[in-house]
Amino acid sequence: MHTAVRSLRRRVLTPSMSETLVSTRGFHEGKPDERRMIEAVGRYFLTGYGHAVETASPARTDGLLRDLPERFRGFAYEGAAMGFTVLDALLPRGRRTTAFLAGVGRPHLYMAYVGVGWAMARLPRPLWPSPSGFDPVLRWLVLDGYGFHQTYFRTRRFVRGQALDHRPARWSGAPGYAARAFDQGVGRALWFVACADPDRAADLVESFPPGRRADLYGGVGLAATYAGGGASGLSALRERAGEHRRWLAQGSAFAAEARARAGLVVPHVAAATGALCGLSPEAAADLARSTRPESDGDGEEGVGYEVWRARLADRLAC
Repeated sequence: MHTAVRSLRRRVLTPSMSETLVSTRGFHEGKPDERRMIEAVGRYFLTGYGHAVETASPARTDGLLRDLPERFRGFAYEGAAMGFTVLDALLPRGRRTTAFLAGVGRPHLYMAYVGVGWAMARLPRPLWPSPSGFDPVLRWLVLDGYGFHQTYFRTRRFVRGQALDHRPARWSGAPGYAARAFDQGVGRALWFVACADPDRAADLVESFPPGRRADLYGGVGLAATYAGGGASGLSALRERAGEHRRWLAQGSAFAAEARARAGLVVPHVAAATGALCGLSPEAAADLARSTRPESDGDGEEGVGYEVWRARLADRLAC
C-alpha cells in the first residue's frame, strides 16, 4: 500500500512529459538536433522531480539519478530539488530539501537552488522555504530559477509582455536586486524559447528595454554553456551582445563552474566557453571560483552575488 501511495503521489504531482515539448510551449521550432536537446532537458528535469516526489528520500533519489547521462544529469538534480521543496511544503516534517542540499545534491548546488525557485513559483508564498538556510551568495540562484519558470511556462506574459514578477522581492531580503536575479533566469529561459538558436536568442534579448539586457545576456550565456546547442552561432552571439558581451561571458563561466563542481563537463561546454569566454571550461571555472566573495556582506544592497558577477565579468571583458 505504501508503494501505491508513493506512485499515486508521483502521478498527481508530476506534470505531463508533453509539457516539455517545444510545440506545446509554443517556442521557436529550431533545428531538429537543438529541438531534441531542449526537449530532453525538460524530460530529465521531470525525471528527477518525479523520483523525488515518489521516494521522498534524497538518498534513494540519488541512487536513481547518478547514472543518468552526464549532459542531462544536472537537470535531473534540479528537478529533484524542486520536488523536495514541494514535498516539504505539503507534507509534515519537511526537512527533505535541507538534507538534499547538504548531502547528495551538494555537488549540483547551483542547479538545486534553481530547482527550489521552480517550486516557489508554483507554491503560495506562505509555503515558501526560508532563505536563511541557503548559501548567502548562491541563494540568488533561487530567484534565477523562479524567473526561468515564469518565462518557460508563461512566455506570452514574460517574453512578449516583458512583465516582471515582484512576488519574491520581500523574500529575497534585497528587493532592489530581486528583479535583476529574476531577469537572469528570464535570460536563461530565452535560450530555450529560442530553441538554442543564438541569433534568435539575441533578437529576443534586444527586444527588451536596454536596462534589462545585461542580466538577460548573462542568463543566455549560462544556458548556452550548461545546456548547449547553437555551437556554430556562438561567436556571432558574442558579437551581437556588443557592450554586454562580458555578461554573456560571465554567465558562461558560471555554467562551467556549475558543471565542473558536479563533475559533468562534457564536450559542448568547451565549445561554448571557447566562443564566449575565450577560455577552456577548466580555466573559466577556476576564474569563477577565484572571484567569488567570501560573504554576502557588500555590494548592491549587500548583494555579494552581484559583486561576484561584476568581478568575473570585468575579468572576462575584452
